[in-house]
Amino acid sequence: MNTEELLDYDDLGDALREGRALRPARGYRFLLAQGDLNFQSRQVSDPVPLGRQLLEAGGLDPRDGYSLFAILPSGDFEDVRLNEPFDLRERGAERFVAFLTDRDFKLTLKDDELRWGKPVISGTVLYGLAKPGEGEAVFLEVPGGEDRLIEHGELIDLTQPGIERFITARLTFEIIVNSRPRTVNARTVTFEQIVQLAFPGQHEPNVVFSMTYRHAASTPHAGELGAGGSVDVKKKGTVFNVTRTVQS
Repeated sequence: MNTEELLDYDDLGDALREGRALRPARGYRFLLAQGDLNFQSRQVSDPVPLGRQLLEAGGLDPRDGYSLFAILPSGDFEDVRLNEPFDLRERGAERFVAFLTDRDFKLTLKDDELRWGKPVISGTVLYGLAKPGEGEAVFLEVPGGEDRLIEHGELIDLTQPGIERFITARLTFEIIVNSRPRTVNARTVTFEQIVQLAFPGQHEPNVVFSMTYRHAASTPHAGELGAGGSVDVKKKGTVFNVTRTVQS
């Protein structure tokens, strides 16, 4: 292929998803984020750029003290040396994260060791990296205690002694329905779901249900719930009382 036949650009993400090698091109597109997972498409002209060239492609000055990491398909972070070449054709990495810091923090996520360039990490970033399955969530492992559910919007301090271990697990909520403990797999429950937990099975048209709740996660934390309504429950302890009336 001569110079006139070169593609204007080839995209790393497309090559990875299609299971092919990078094609000869005038430019190679990759994804770069600065301190978070807000990735932006960037482009370099060399398929084996220096780490500093990847930064410069994103308008970042390597002299400012950036650390650069490649996110591998396994979810691991690989340190990208600023003055050493990084072969985009071999590493299988499409996404890169730059941190303006002189220290990185260790954590494990789904048994993979990661290094993070900030003293805190957000729940949103953890969910983006972990990609939990349907009905699953990210938890902070608590040795000898109950693993703590990580919320999307919270920030987790990585400066505490030891290495934080994050896992994904089935999301369960323990609620009380008519004085009996029940387990649900979603934060939001509907009136109809609670009715089935209280009175399973089919119901005649002349049967009417009324419901109250308390200790809910959503606002208001207590009140009445009607047909078609829903409420967010706490990890443990939201209480529902359901009464059944037969109309004549």
